Amino acid sequence: MSASVVETETTTPAPSPGLREGAFGNATALACRECGHQVALGPFYACPECFGPLEVSYDFPAVTREEIAAGPANIWRYKALLPVPSDIESSPNTEPGFTRLLAADNLAATLGLSKLWVKDDSTNPTNSFKDRVVACALSAARELDARVFACPSTGNLANAVAAAGARAGIKTVVFIPSNLETPKVVNSAVFTDSLVAVEGNYDDVNKLASEIAGEEEGWAFVNVNVRPFYAEGSKTLGYEIAEQLGWRLPDQIVIPVASGSQLTKVDKAFRELIDLGLVEDKPYKVFGAQATGCSPVSAAFKDGKKVVRPVKPDTIAKSLAIGNPADGPYVLDVCRRTGGVVEDISDDEVREAIVLLARTEGIFTETAGGTTVGVLKKLVESGQLDPDLETVVINTGHGLKTLDAVAGSVAPAATIAPTYAAFAATGLA
Repeated sequence: MSASVVETETTTPAPSPGLREGAFGNATALACRECGHQVALGPFYACPECFGPLEVSYDFPAVTREEIAAGPANIWRYKALLPVPSDIESSPNTEPGFTRLLAADNLAATLGLSKLWVKDDSTNPTNSFKDRVVACALSAARELDARVFACPSTGNLANAVAAAGARAGIKTVVFIPSNLETPKVVNSAVFTDSLVAVEGNYDDVNKLASEIAGEEEGWAFVNVNVRPFYAEGSKTLGYEIAEQLGWRLPDQIVIPVASGSQLTKVDKAFRELIDLGLVEDKPYKVFGAQATGCSPVSAAFKDGKKVVRPVKPDTIAKSLAIGNPADGPYVLDVCRRTGGVVEDISDDEVREAIVLLARTEGIFTETAGGTTVGVLKKLVESGQLDPDLETVVINTGHGLKTLDAVAGSVAPAATIAPTYAAFAATGLA
């Protein structure tokens, strides 16, 4: 597959009937990522010509840094670049985004990097980057008059959908694998009484969701029938990183890969900023991170393949455990085009990286972030990533969601009697 879009139509399709004017902002159509065929904006995700995936196309107006900076301190400061209406702020939502970009000097020194930043999305409303994509999906669901807001999820997405639906006053139904981490189950069930645990892995859950979407009218499955709109939310990570760096792109960025959508959309954001003249056009490298127990994209990259072969997930990094990643081939395209790679690490290395990030930067990441930091470490040690170039690593979620992953790796240094003598004997003074 190729991530390039070949334009096959010279006219933009008319919007779907019933949509209010400007429902999707400056978006103009949904274009196939394979053949370029365009369809009207609506609840569509597969090309009617070749069954390739659809992506939002735009006709952007002139956008200035000053206009963006004058916007709210959330993703809606970039609303002109997203498939949302101009009055998006007036609709109740969780207002995610504009999370901190931290100079990770301690971790950089430990790994031998000259300059490292951590984009910390664990401070979003439900403590993961999924709040970004869900906010865009919720806007689409509203404009399409959906009566149910739903998703299949490995955990973080279920949390975000359930919370966003509660905030918006729309019914939510979320589907998760039955073996999901307890904190993620609780973090979804607290927001909705319609949490459904499915026996099987994420790919089984996703298949069920696709079947329901085809049978039920008025259901907006965020990562199925409104996926093109949902996916655009990941672009805001790229926008924020560039703005927070003083309107410039990093030299290198390491991004976790589950479905692969986040990585491809951050790259799309960087290219849009270049095209709009908001940042200087410069080379940058994109690196993908997977856990070895679910690393079909990494395996394809290392084998020089263009096709990503599905695998059965077996890893503690459950938020990345998608054995048949929809955007896998496009991840390969981006990493090869930019000069990056896709790498993977073992579960033990994931655990070690979680502790490493916590003890160097005071950031407690979940297993996805542990995977990304661990892959960063591996890339430096193997010489695949240049330690002298400015690097950004993305932390997508909070470690309180995956406590079991490191529960056996950390413990009190000592258990003592309440006396000074007992403390002195520990050697910690």
